[in-house]
Amino acid sequence: MNKKKLILGIIFIFSLFCLVFSSYKLLEYKLESEKTEKILENITEIAELSESEEDSENETCEIEGHPCDDQYWKYLKTPFLSANISALKQENPDTVGWLQVLGTNINYPFVQAYNNDFYLYTSFDGSRNSAGWVFLDYRNSQDLTDDNNIIYAHGRLDNTMFGSLRNLTKSNWLENPDNYLIRTKTETSSSVWQIFSIYIIPTTSDYLQTSFSSIEEKYYFLNTLKSRSNHNFGVSLSPSDKILTLSTCYDDTSRMVVHAKLLKSQETPNSSNSEA
Repeated sequence: MNKKKLILGIIFIFSLFCLVFSSYKLLEYKLESEKTEKILENITEIAELSESEEDSENETCEIEGHPCDDQYWKYLKTPFLSANISALKQENPDTVGWLQVLGTNINYPFVQAYNNDFYLYTSFDGSRNSAGWVFLDYRNSQDLTDDNNIIYAHGRLDNTMFGSLRNLTKSNWLENPDNYLIRTKTETSSSVWQIFSIYIIPTTSDYLQTSFSSIEEKYYFLNTLKSRSNHNFGVSLSPSDKILTLSTCYDDTSRMVVHAKLLKSQETPNSSNSEA
């Protein structure tokens, strides 16, 4: 009888411990999410986000080879994103630029450290935070001119960071072609990227290659990324295309990945001194 009571007592204490620990982690998660939102509010104000259009008067259907009613032409008219990256660098010198994924909550400055671990548990203001921040692969150039430019963030269940990338697998997101764009702004340029592949895959690193030794190698890489997509975006690819990759955790054993190709880009005038 005493043995049975002892076992029940141990089970009770263990269950109580699990309940207290879970409650603590939920509270911690909530507090860190609230802190992240406050940081974002502050830096969004500093960034002075706006839109600016590229002069595209000379672009015609005949020159580009797309039908005049093609969605491509609508994408080309997408305004560039403008942000005060210099002001953000004053807040955090690791700032690279701003990232916006249409049809999601992703509208953040992104940073870059000397490795891919630092911003997993560090917020934009340098404080310890399990939410981390949005960051560029340490191997990539900050002007996003590599063959494959990779940006990471946690897939938070509260839809902060890259949590809302899950929207891209839902029919209401996929049914609206206006969502198929990503905008970036760095100190040197503003760019619009067209999504061509989204998928969930068991954890692997084969999509994280940043440079290629031959045209054939890159062509095979691009075809692999495109073939994995759970939706056919109808986007043609060539070895000359620059790629933007977004990568986040989907669950404990798989990743959510998004790939987009550079659609258009505009250099920032006097980029070495500009605050735009």
